Amino acid sequence: MKNVSILVVEDDNWLSEQFARVLENAGYVVKTVSNALSAIEEIDDEQPDVVVLDVLLTGSTAFALLHELQSYGDTGSIPVILCTNLASELVLDDLKPYGVKKILDKTTMIPDDLIISVRSVLP
Repeated sequence: MKNVSILVVEDDNWLSEQFARVLENAGYVVKTVSNALSAIEEIDDEQPDVVVLDVLLTGSTAFALLHELQSYGDTGSIPVILCTNLASELVLDDLKPYGVKKILDKTTMIPDDLIISVRSVLP
């Protein structure tokens, strides 16, 4: 069975490390980047199976990255899980065309929520 790779795009270093630790402990291969441009470069190098994405990134919002991913056939199918403090303001049905499969609220989520969400979006 292929190792499942996850790209975490989060500009809060502490949170990025926590997400990576939780996912690695669950058996996933994890790479972390802190902005949308680095995420695009990483995805060009090696396409992940899942992207865990913060909405409010330094320099550029997640929506720029979502648009970029959807503009290519090969990256448009990567499932995206948003982890954000803005969860209450977002509607999943509005974001599904952009590859968003789940929205997690950073203010209420527990580590298991991330693992459960990743498992739920994998084929």
